Amino acid sequence: MSAGLILLPGDVCGIDEAGRGPLAGPVVAAAVILDPASPIVGLDDSKKLPEKRRNLLAVEIRAKALAWCVAAASAEEIDRINILQATFLAMQRAVAGLSLAPVRAVVDGNRGPRLDIPVEAVVQGDGKIAAIAAASILAKTVRDAGMVKLHLQYPQYGFDRHKGYPTAAHLAALQAHGPCPEHRRSFGPVAKLGLI
Repeated sequence: MSAGLILLPGDVCGIDEAGRGPLAGPVVAAAVILDPASPIVGLDDSKKLPEKRRNLLAVEIRAKALAWCVAAASAEEIDRINILQATFLAMQRAVAGLSLAPVRAVVDGNRGPRLDIPVEAVVQGDGKIAAIAAASILAKTVRDAGMVKLHLQYPQYGFDRHKGYPTAAHLAALQAHGPCPEHRRSFGPVAKLGLI
């Protein structure tokens, strides 16, 4: 575990998401209950870790955590209820899918989803609390893998490279080909095409 990361008791879950900013694909959330007796070395905010390291840690988290679950909200759900509510929905699904019921949850950010247990929002929690860091790693690795699969379906957009984020290459592809079913129609650069 990275120096300074707080290890919570084995009845508290950490929650984080990946994919709020992209123009395409789902928003993915993970909930993780770590085992205090089985610490994982090298946990950190997923954005600070190289891809190979993230993937190795994801395997270790799945093996050592007391419970974990990854869930998503689709592009269609994002368009229907907005990105914040879709993020909370994915988080609720992830917590509901845990094999152990946590007594409380800590979530990365300044707001958390409504759950049947107390929820504490921790700004930059993925760099402070081990369970949130673990959740950030699972959410990001699952979402990235999903975007690589989407690339096979829609190779013209380059999802395998930018994962749906609004890079210059993605915006150019969007202009050239229009949106695919996985694009978020409510997001500005997609909406501007006037193809809704």
